[in-house]
Amino acid sequence: MTDILRSYTDLSPSTPRFHVSTVLQSIINGTYFLTFIKENFEPVLKPLCKALPLTFDQSTRAVLVRLLLKDLKTLSSKSRLFHKDAALALLALKTLGRVPVGSEPLTEASSLCTLLELSSSLYKEDRNASSEALKCVANTLLLYDHARVTFISKEVSGGEFCASMLEKATTPEQLFTLSRIMFLATASPSSLILSLVEDKRHGRTIIDVIAMKIDIVLSNVLGNKAFARDAMSELLKFSFNLLLHYPKLHGLASASSRSEQEFQSPNLDGLLPPLLRVYQNLPRTFPIPLAPPLTHAIHALVTIPMTPTLINLWFSATRNSTSRHVLPPQTPRPRSSSTLDRALNVFAAGRRSLSISSNSPASMIGNSYHDVVVRTMDLLEVVFSFHFPSNSNPDSREVREAFKNVLVGSAMSADTSLDELVSPLLALCTRICMMDKTSRKRVREWIIPPNLDRSYPLDERDDFLGKCIRLLGSVYHLRLKATVGEMLYAACDCDPSILSSLIGYGHVAGFLFNKGILSAPPPPSNDPHSSQRVVNPITGTYDTMPPGGLNSHIAEMTEEEKEIEMDKLFVLFDRLDRSGAPPPDQRKTAHSTVKSKRTPK
Repeated sequence: MTDILRSYTDLSPSTPRFHVSTVLQSIINGTYFLTFIKENFEPVLKPLCKALPLTFDQSTRAVLVRLLLKDLKTLSSKSRLFHKDAALALLALKTLGRVPVGSEPLTEASSLCTLLELSSSLYKEDRNASSEALKCVANTLLLYDHARVTFISKEVSGGEFCASMLEKATTPEQLFTLSRIMFLATASPSSLILSLVEDKRHGRTIIDVIAMKIDIVLSNVLGNKAFARDAMSELLKFSFNLLLHYPKLHGLASASSRSEQEFQSPNLDGLLPPLLRVYQNLPRTFPIPLAPPLTHAIHALVTIPMTPTLINLWFSATRNSTSRHVLPPQTPRPRSSSTLDRALNVFAAGRRSLSISSNSPASMIGNSYHDVVVRTMDLLEVVFSFHFPSNSNPDSREVREAFKNVLVGSAMSADTSLDELVSPLLALCTRICMMDKTSRKRVREWIIPPNLDRSYPLDERDDFLGKCIRLLGSVYHLRLKATVGEMLYAACDCDPSILSSLIGYGHVAGFLFNKGILSAPPPPSNDPHSSQRVVNPITGTYDTMPPGGLNSHIAEMTEEEKEIEMDKLFVLFDRLDRSGAPPPDQRKTAHSTVKSKRTPK
């Protein structure tokens, strides 16, 4: 590698430009090749990598980085690099900076200032070179945490600089790079976040800029333009950082509310409308129905509380709509049958009638929604039907292997879990139930219709309710298990009596136990069942007990059947003992616990 370093140092202003390009290209090709080997074949080809003549050692890489930065700072016809060499030189610098060992000079304040100055000075004459300079900054902030502190310091003022450039950016690629820089720069709480939210630049705060750019990028996503989805993801991640950190920095969070994030500033209210537009209009993705940037929109929405001033924005379409429509069927896609196709068929069947605007345009890539409740329920149904087909066991090996296989064909990380993918959507549905009584009733009646057929076990159903009940007993998906329980609990007015009455105490006993409710709650004062048939409070199905009651039922059992039932009881008692449950004489009655529970407004 000393040959390449010598070749570069031998360059001069009189060197033919094609030779300069050849040397720069050799740096790029050598770095790309080694990076590819390291990421894909290092365990097998590591000895070969050490023997390659193109291997950059730490000192050589550091010297090349410093030389490139110095020459880029003095671009002229009297320098080693001319202005027309800037794009290729910055690309070489970016490829060198992708490997942390030896690229530490990029983290220095002077280096970051040089790159920002280049992105600004080259913006009009060479957009490609300007973009490469910003990508060098983005890679440095990604690899080095301490570089983020330097970047937002007064010496560099990188956050302010990139915020101004974000306002001017128009193309998806520019927005992607600048949004990623801003996301990394605001990953930790700092005074920069306060300045961005509160100070106006050209009459706009960063909230106004983000709202404007989200709408621009959304139109690009719908037009299937390059970098549009990536730009949207980074914009939404940047928005999430502001929503997460600003209230704490502004002193709006009390000690009791920090963990729940139920605090907000009016300065952030402007983010809700564009976030809802993204959530309601982003088309479905394949092969996974729930993927970035939609997942990032959900993460951001979950952090926004339900203040009185925001309720009307959340549910404006629902409250303004007086008619109900069945969702239109989707246009058939020329694809082979798959789990996702079956999931979409469930959605397209329109088995429920819910509020949605009749003039919502339907297209091959999906519907445009104007009702956050409908959008959330449709997503839940499609996602659950895709990942937990039919009445499959969520803990089965087939379900887990199918998810791993589908990740291979997606742009998502291979270590993504079903828990972290689906739980935020369930949390959003929970918040919707908590904030609005009408929406809570709609969600409850969608999950547990008044005319629900209870003639067979609820946990064997292949609909959304059956999948939720099976997840309540999951061993592998602990986060999903908890968020499903919270969603059902919120949909039932946070009343354990209603929850047990509608679903059966046997299905929710573990969830209620974790909430401190140690025994079956009393039946609700108003019977939620519309059917005249008696519903078993334990199983949630129609009671099949004979007229003589339990004693008559036991009398009809054979001795063998009685022994089987006794074995089942012993197994249950053993599980209770192992879970640390207190003895029966120490358990609290549910009456006081139920009364102390606060029902949402």
